[in-house]
Amino acid sequence: MNNHEIDYEIFGDDMQFVQVELDPQETVVAEAGSLMMMDDGIHMETVFGDGSNQGSGLMGKLMGAGKRMLTGESLFMTTFTNEGSGKKHVSFASPYPGKIIPMDLSELGGKLICQKDAFLAAAKGVSVGIAFQRKLGAGFFGGEGFIMQKLEGDGMTFVHAGGTIHKKTLAPGEVVRIDTGCLVAMTSDINYDIEMVKGVKTALFGGEGLFFATLRGPGTVWIQSLPFSRLASRVFAAMPASGGSKDEGGIGGLFNILGGDR
Repeated sequence: MNNHEIDYEIFGDDMQFVQVELDPQETVVAEAGSLMMMDDGIHMETVFGDGSNQGSGLMGKLMGAGKRMLTGESLFMTTFTNEGSGKKHVSFASPYPGKIIPMDLSELGGKLICQKDAFLAAAKGVSVGIAFQRKLGAGFFGGEGFIMQKLEGDGMTFVHAGGTIHKKTLAPGEVVRIDTGCLVAMTSDINYDIEMVKGVKTALFGGEGLFFATLRGPGTVWIQSLPFSRLASRVFAAMPASGGSKDEGGIGGLFNILGGDR
């Protein structure tokens, strides 16, 4: 096994966090800003790139950092190493309501394709790269569909997704079409493409995106019910157009009506 072998436990329901147990000298790598808490004796260090190529020289580090920049992530990641004598724990929290999905890459063929913002943490040695979609034109206009993250290795990795998570296994030749934002992750043996919604009226007035992902089995796919982009758009739509708060018929709104502009 090339990756560090870590134990873990997931706590919570809708706002989950994962607690990773580290033996002496074991290391876990995580996205910057995902730390929740850690025991005394754990050394935290910021690394350039994904942390899996720190011994490959300057060019290897630049390549790893460049891949992360293309996916819209930070150029840096953070490693947490147990430098004590006994077992230590470090915890990472979800960035928004949803679920943390533990993935053992050794059981998934050593490779997983996921949304560019889905990666949360992994055992040291897991490589975080990019997976290009073949049709560049459709990928550019498809938003989430163009560049996805590629996680490679044989250790544990933790992926976060919004809302309820549905795991679907596709038989050979079976096809499913998914909103590009709802696609969380898939195994590398799935044939993946992006298609534009047919029909001008459907595309403009249907209330859905202009593109959807077409996945053909065999393989496994993970789907989220609440993409962060959808959550953010609903929050933005509910914000008042001008300064101040938007009253929705509560006591504050009643006082404003009775008191007038005083």
